[in-house]
Amino acid sequence: MELQQLRYALAVGKTGNFSRAAEECHVSQPSLSQQVQKLEQELGIRLFTRLKRQTVPTAAGTAFLVHAARVLTDLEVATAEAKEAGDHASGAIRGVVNLGVLPTIAPYLLPRALALCRQRHPQLDIIVQETNTTHLLAMAAACEIDLAVLSLPIRDARFECEELFTEELWLAVPPEHLLAKKRKPVSLDDVGAERFILLQEGHCLGDQALRFCNSRECHPNIIFRTAQLETIQALVASGLGVSLIPQMAIGTAHENHPVYLRLTAPRPQRVIALLWRKEHHLTRAAAALAGVLRTIRFDQASR
Repeated sequence: MELQQLRYALAVGKTGNFSRAAEECHVSQPSLSQQVQKLEQELGIRLFTRLKRQTVPTAAGTAFLVHAARVLTDLEVATAEAKEAGDHASGAIRGVVNLGVLPTIAPYLLPRALALCRQRHPQLDIIVQETNTTHLLAMAAACEIDLAVLSLPIRDARFECEELFTEELWLAVPPEHLLAKKRKPVSLDDVGAERFILLQEGHCLGDQALRFCNSRECHPNIIFRTAQLETIQALVASGLGVSLIPQMAIGTAHENHPVYLRLTAPRPQRVIALLWRKEHHLTRAAAALAGVLRTIRFDQASR
């Protein structure tokens, strides 16, 4: 039995198709099929039922694939730990870290965090996956990423979550707005009749902003929804409406930007956290990046 055969079988189980599995493994479909058949012959069982349009694991195949995945995971962990042992001897921290980040965090957090990481650990290679919470959790669950930076709450017992920091959401208004020259915090009631611009449904920041408004008996008139915070800021700056912007994004519009106002207490907030799968072994490289991320803060003085 060869490790490559296990990888091929897992790919077939994942894709449900020999052709797609071959593409994923970067081999020809006849070669992959032949190796899976050899594995079945050696085991003396049929792992898959070949249907016309789909390949489905048998009961025996399902049980086998669970253990095959565990074998490959254990091998990866053993390899990583062996490499780390060698790195310990030299004192260097090197390796590849796969990091997942929300799009409403990545443009503001990563430039600072990765620059600092480069200073402290120049031999680290970091691959960034930027997507929404649903996809980040799916990738973390499949151990396709080592760490994720996202916004709480996350109610899933498969993961460890560590709070990094809490940041306020500020009210963004056009420069010519009547409230723009106010020096003191303003009430949400002051903009209750305004047109709001929020992130699309499914983006946690947009949902958080809407929940906050509703909790304050403010039911915003939403005229635009978009997928990008920079677009929201540009639309607000042009006078098309108001919005709630996280503190880390304040003042990042490339040209004209809105005026940002603090709201009266209780102020809207979001909690930024670091997440990883409980069973996933964090390498020294991943732990080093996590250490850097723990040092990043966004406060009023950093705007």
